[in-house]
Amino acid sequence: MSQQDSELYRYIFAKDALKQGIHANTQQAFDLLRNECKRVFDCLKETKEQDFATSPIKLDYIEKSETEFSIAFSSDVLLFSLHSNVFEFSRTHPLMQNNPYIREDRERSYCGVIHIYNFLADSLRYGRENDLGYLIGRLFVNKENHYFIEGKQELGGFHTQFGRAVFNQEAAVLLLRNAMDYCAHFDLLTPPYDEIKDVTVGDLLDELAHKKMTTGKRLGFQFKADRTE
Repeated sequence: MSQQDSELYRYIFAKDALKQGIHANTQQAFDLLRNECKRVFDCLKETKEQDFATSPIKLDYIEKSETEFSIAFSSDVLLFSLHSNVFEFSRTHPLMQNNPYIREDRERSYCGVIHIYNFLADSLRYGRENDLGYLIGRLFVNKENHYFIEGKQELGGFHTQFGRAVFNQEAAVLLLRNAMDYCAHFDLLTPPYDEIKDVTVGDLLDELAHKKMTTGKRLGFQFKADRTE
């Protein structure tokens, strides 16, 4: 084996070990979120039974797979999805701009990711495939279990905290609470009248036959325009 080959193979194994460690940290963060989600679901059920026994509100907790779970409350669904891969940020990402934490060790920029989506409960309940969901946040975790959240500012945690914040049970509680609070205040709005006032008979029959009418909390608007200033 040549020295060049040896260096290449060592790099491959070292890189794999790095990614495996990061994925393990991200899996741990995902498990913390899942456990907290189960606890919140139990608390919601208890509150409903004690104080809102006659309420028609629907509550549900679903584990679709080892890498995906969701909680449904009222008209909302929060879905958490663990990605199987590890990513590095592009050079243009704000995280990579003059960040001493990254400059000290470039491997700190490699992260696992958990996506957080908000859907309307009825979209999933009635199988409305054309309805819109929203990515409200992404949780990134690196080899040192440091994390930050990219997305809606209500979820807390930004890249400026990266290198100081460690993802633990307290962080999981705060993230889930903020995500639920964001969904509860993120209301369903009607689309602009002028955008939906014209409809053909064919469109109407097609929608009635196949339930293709699209619904989303910000239907008619670009998601990027939905920001709290």
